[in-house]
Amino acid sequence: MASLQLCLPFSSTSRSQFRFSYGRVRCSSERQELFSRIAPVYDNLNDLLSFGQHRIWKRMAVSWSGAKTGDNVLDVCCGSGDLSFLLSEQVGSQGKVIGLDFSKNQLSMASSRQDLVSKACYKNIEWVVGDALDLPFSDCFFDAITMGYGLRNVVDKRKALEESFRVLKPGSRISVLDFNKSTQPFTTAIQEWMIDNVVVPVASGYGLAGEYQYLKSSIRAFLTGKDLEKLALEIGFSRAKHYELSGGLMGNLVATR
Repeated sequence: MASLQLCLPFSSTSRSQFRFSYGRVRCSSERQELFSRIAPVYDNLNDLLSFGQHRIWKRMAVSWSGAKTGDNVLDVCCGSGDLSFLLSEQVGSQGKVIGLDFSKNQLSMASSRQDLVSKACYKNIEWVVGDALDLPFSDCFFDAITMGYGLRNVVDKRKALEESFRVLKPGSRISVLDFNKSTQPFTTAIQEWMIDNVVVPVASGYGLAGEYQYLKSSIRAFLTGKDLEKLALEIGFSRAKHYELSGGLMGNLVATR
């Protein structure tokens, strides 16, 4: 895989310019381009495709992370920032949030949202262009980590969890929200029917049908909840529990270092 060093090219008049940093990015260029293309409509599509339920799932993910007032926390594969903003509210103005993603377009959307809302705690968020497989942080640096709909899309899931383990402080947790790869044929059938008959048709209205057709194959290639628990324990986490949400359509791994 190519190793790229990226930074965000904002003009000197951008209010968000001082909240951006960069790291090294190692990823599938196709996936990076995909998430850049969907960035402008990502939030609207999330609301439409989940009927707003993604907001509940994300609040649950942040709660499971154990983040508290004053903590230093990381949101890996942060996208347009939903979990980062929730973490910011959780840790308050005395805490620090870093939202990391490989898509400059997604981070640009996140920064724009940050500027539009006047909450004081949101000033504690820094956006970093970086790689989930090569986190640009020292060991035992964070009090909590979240990852929303990112683990399924990285090219090396073990390495991504290993990196999160490395930068977590002992006793701290990572909370990973994503589509659930169900072991129940009925649940899988419902999930795939919804992708074919709801997700892709709605996305086609935005000219993004092709971009969302990857969902089925990415879920099929993902790990089951039990496999995620096993992987986390193999890496060194002391505890790991996977929770199924919304009848098994979504899932959330909670692992403690």
